[in-house]
Amino acid sequence: MWRLYQFPLCPFSRKIRLLLGEKNVAYEMVREDPWSASDYFWNLNPAGRTPVMVHQERDTVLCDSRAIAEYFEETVDKAPMINGTAANRAEIRRLVALFDENFYNDVTAPLLNERMKKRIVLNQPPDSRVLREAMKLGHGHLDYMDWLIDNRPWLAGSTMSLADLAAAAQISVADYLGGIDWAGHEQTRGWYSVFKSRPSFRPLLTERMGVIQPPAHYAKVDG
Repeated sequence: MWRLYQFPLCPFSRKIRLLLGEKNVAYEMVREDPWSASDYFWNLNPAGRTPVMVHQERDTVLCDSRAIAEYFEETVDKAPMINGTAANRAEIRRLVALFDENFYNDVTAPLLNERMKKRIVLNQPPDSRVLREAMKLGHGHLDYMDWLIDNRPWLAGSTMSLADLAAAAQISVADYLGGIDWAGHEQTRGWYSVFKSRPSFRPLLTERMGVIQPPAHYAKVDG
């Protein structure tokens, strides 16, 4: 069986968990906290980042969420997530990069640093200026998602794709940390509510990070 080394509030781990859930791939999870990862984990991935997937019987180690996603796209026929024409596949990959890079750097990473790392690791208060800027940038990203949803059934086209999984993973972490202001974003909120109702997403809604608790609406499908 596959073993997934992950961290509960790592959006890239969440993206892979959603993908594996949609494809019905069996796996077990091992938690690796980014501030105290084991030597074994560093040997698996010298970059020191989650997620990492290991299949000991196959002597296979997969690192980097996009590489992992591509691997399962190529090896599991069920529920293709990078599909359609060449142009459509390019659009899916473009949006995955947008959420993995721009949304993460603008919104998710600052929230993780201010509301998780500073509390758990550094024992410092969050910087309200940084939080305000992250939420401001978040509005811009949600505006763009609103436009996509107004013009397409799903973010990248006519069917659900890896772009939707990447976006939902980032938003779910930001929402857990109280960094999403849904006011004025009914299109994206509706899309996200549909996503939260999927079986692949439900396990994420039940997990908690100890002293860091999400807002009351986090686990509500229509919240």
